[in-house]
Amino acid sequence: MSRLAVVGVGRIGGEVAYLAASLGIVDELVLYDHNPALLKAQVLDLEHTGLQTSISTEKRDIKNADVCVFAAGLPRDPTVKTRADLLNANLPATRECATLLAGFSGILVTVTNPMDINNFYLKKMTGMERERCIGFGGQLDSARFALALKKREIAGSAYVLGEHGEHQVPVFSLLTKPVSVPQREEILTGLRGASMPVIQGKGGTVYGPVLHIVHLIHTILDNTKKRVICSSVLEGEYGINGCSLGVPAWVNRNGICEIEEWELDDWEKTEMDDAGRFAASLCRQVTP
Repeated sequence: MSRLAVVGVGRIGGEVAYLAASLGIVDELVLYDHNPALLKAQVLDLEHTGLQTSISTEKRDIKNADVCVFAAGLPRDPTVKTRADLLNANLPATRECATLLAGFSGILVTVTNPMDINNFYLKKMTGMERERCIGFGGQLDSARFALALKKREIAGSAYVLGEHGEHQVPVFSLLTKPVSVPQREEILTGLRGASMPVIQGKGGTVYGPVLHIVHLIHTILDNTKKRVICSSVLEGEYGINGCSLGVPAWVNRNGICEIEEWELDDWEKTEMDDAGRFAASLCRQVTP
């Protein structure tokens, strides 16, 4: 039996709960939202599917979940230039989540933006082991990178490390042919703004993040060790400390069991160092 808790059941959290249940990945759901009317509506909507997934709205049940997805807070909209700009607005939701996680022994998946900062904050405030704190974003950024490469007929595996935001680090050195610095910068600029047309057209991204979040949940619960690009609290990896950043990590039911340190080229290393400095500066603002 697998139990998934979702803190914040709006556009992303609600769809994650529905997709995970409909695919049979989880047997039980624990749902919580600061808005009681929204929570009630989402539970009723899920019940109307006829799925045989049990649903609890008791906060005390969160601590017994195998995986908890933190998706509460304000989403990015056309008026929000970067994900980092949501830091102060979403800090109250992150603090509430830290309280809800008291006694939690499962794996935390942080989605709420700025995701890397919130993932680090929750690790610090809850005292959880860093292996159990996984930030979501790298899978989605990598999928967008793959699309950008396909349009340019550039072959190879697409991976994006670094911050889930302006300081993304697309890895070009693993591709089948060299990519010039001007073209790298062009692609990186496109990745930074990849979500904005979706946000402007329909109010926010849904399909991309939800599918990859559920894939991550399945990877954890299936307990098949798999490499995932996810945000991990770093303790010297890539020469970075004091923040959480997207890196290649091997994940199973215990969370992050190994962080791979890839040999980056000079351009990538410079970008990764910049990402580390940026994320660490924000982390210092919210943690002692």
